Amino acid sequence: DLTIEQKMNRIENRIDIDSVMSDELFNEYKNFLLEQMESAINRERAVLLLADLYHKRMELDSKMVSKYARESILLNPERKSCQWLLAKAEGHAVWDWNCANHSDAIDFYKKVIAEDKGTPKSSMSYYYLIDNLLADCRSKEAEVYLGEFSTLPSANPVMVDVYRAYIALTNHEVAKADEIIKECVTKHPDDSGYLFEAAQYYARKCEYERAIKYYRLSWENTSKPRFTDAMQGIATIYKIIGKNDKAKEAYEQILVCLIEEWGYTKDDAPYIETQQKMQNI
Repeated sequence: DLTIEQKMNRIENRIDIDSVMSDELFNEYKNFLLEQMESAINRERAVLLLADLYHKRMELDSKMVSKYARESILLNPERKSCQWLLAKAEGHAVWDWNCANHSDAIDFYKKVIAEDKGTPKSSMSYYYLIDNLLADCRSKEAEVYLGEFSTLPSANPVMVDVYRAYIALTNHEVAKADEIIKECVTKHPDDSGYLFEAAQYYARKCEYERAIKYYRLSWENTSKPRFTDAMQGIATIYKIIGKNDKAKEAYEQILVCLIEEWGYTKDDAPYIETQQKMQNI
C-alpha cells in the first residue's frame, strides 16, 4: 500500500540502519528500483539508490571477506593471496604504484568537469578530483583545478584554504603549509569546519596532540545533531598512541550522540558497529 516515494524512503532508511540484508530483501529492492528507472520522474533517485543498495551488499560482504581472510592469515601468514584479499576488502595501503594510483578516478572527474554545461559549474566534482590528484602527488594539476574551483559560488572557502596547504605540503613546503593552517584557525577560531580540517591536517602529520585539540574544538563548536567524525578521529588517535581508555571514552560519546542526537537505536547498524569497535580495543 506504500506509494513509490514511501517505498524509496523505506529502502533508503533500511540501507542506512540495517546491519544485515538477506538475498530476498536485496532482490526485492533491486527489482523495484530497476522498475523505477523506466520512469523519467523517478530515474535519478532510483539510480542513486541502486548504487547505494549494491554498496550496502558490498560493504556487508567485505566484512565477511575480512573475517575469513584474517583467519586464514593467522593460520598461514605466508599466503599472499589472503593478504591481498584483506587489503582489497579493508582498503589497505598498496605498495605497487601501478595498482595504487588514482588515475582512473582522476580521468573520470576531469571528464565530468569538462562535460558540465551548468553556469556556473558544480563544485562537487572538483573536491574528488583535487583529493585524488593530491593523493597521487600531482600538485601542479591540483593547483590548476583549485584555481577553477575557487571561482565557483558553491565552493567551500574552508577547502580553498585547506587545499592550498596540502598543495604546499605535497611540494615539500612544510613551513608554508603549517603557516596556512595556523592562519586559518587564527582567523576562524570558532568555525567548526576550519577546526576540523586543522585536526585532519595535524593527524596526517602525526602531530597527535594538536590533532586531538582541534578535533575537540570542532566537536564543541558544531551545532547538533553532530556528525561523529571528530570523535572518530580522537578515538583512532588514542588507539594509535596506546591510550585505550581514552579511546573507549570517545566511542562512548559517539554512542550517546547516535542515540540522543540522531535517534538511532541500539539495534541499528551505526550503533552496533561503533560498539564493536569499542569492544575490540
